[in-house]
Amino acid sequence: MSLFKDLFKKVIRKRKPDEDTVLVKGKPKAKYYGTVVPYPNFNASSDASTLQSAIEKDEVDNDVIIAVLVKRSNEQRQKIKVVYEASTGKSLEKALKSALRSDLEDVSLALLMDPPHFDAYLLRKATKGFGTHEHVLVEVLATRSNQEIREIKRVFKEEYQEELEEVIKDETSGDFTTALLALLKAQKDESVEIDHDLARKDAEILFEAGENTKGTDVSAFIDILSKRSGPQLTKTFQHYAAVSDISLPKALDLELKGDIEECLIDIVKCSWNKAAVFAEKLHLAMKGHGTCEDTLIRVMVSRSEVDLKKIIEEYRAMYDVSLQEAILMDTKGHYESVLLGLCGAH
Repeated sequence: MSLFKDLFKKVIRKRKPDEDTVLVKGKPKAKYYGTVVPYPNFNASSDASTLQSAIEKDEVDNDVIIAVLVKRSNEQRQKIKVVYEASTGKSLEKALKSALRSDLEDVSLALLMDPPHFDAYLLRKATKGFGTHEHVLVEVLATRSNQEIREIKRVFKEEYQEELEEVIKDETSGDFTTALLALLKAQKDESVEIDHDLARKDAEILFEAGENTKGTDVSAFIDILSKRSGPQLTKTFQHYAAVSDISLPKALDLELKGDIEECLIDIVKCSWNKAAVFAEKLHLAMKGHGTCEDTLIRVMVSRSEVDLKKIIEEYRAMYDVSLQEAILMDTKGHYESVLLGLCGAH
């Protein structure tokens, strides 16, 4: 396969890293690209009482439940959960499970989890039951920060009494396992500075490991792709074109198939433009007959306080239709209302 073949299709647009920061007191600070913001004049007791009334009505008031959950930040939802249980003697999760159904239940319960618990839940779900959902493992581990991965590992052990690394070893195999374990080490450089000498050196290593040898030294790709920052990898890809006789889109013709191929492609795509990767996932979830609700919920909830604004921008640029319009065409009812709310369309 050509590692960069899919990457350089029009679907993945180059990001503009200089737009990601603003100056605060003369120092660069990351911009906020989430669509969900803390609710002003927040009162956990009032919200808990409102939710209790909506849940205990003869006919559950879904509109009220949605309004509270979608318009509160994750941190605020955690406070509501504590107050709800203290005042009713019942967990909010259990109350919503008995009151809601289907996709609305799933997305509401997802919103009640804090990020590390939601990610740990996603990884557990991806490795349990019939078959392993490899794309979810890669998505979570390739897009979270080092600190977030450390938190996920801690919560996973706490919740499921198993080490995440051991579960990955049991449920995957070969080079794919090696790549996931490398990501789990949480050793990715998170600096925005670019080391040009290192980029040139890495480009030569990748050339020797791929094009310039019989077979493929996959370990070299795994090592570099799991440790370098997005900006650093982008510079490495540019230098690769200088050491290779062919253009970058055709540069690496690795003889890899299956999970490791998809894993490396996803890591590369994320280094190029993470928001575009998620926009593509949402598009594919709603394309054709049927909708992959798991993907919609996973991406919309996990990115709502991270970069969903960027994802919405990329979606329109890539598919010439807004994410909100796509949701309106593909979903319905209260579930649709939650997804639109997470887009910032209250």
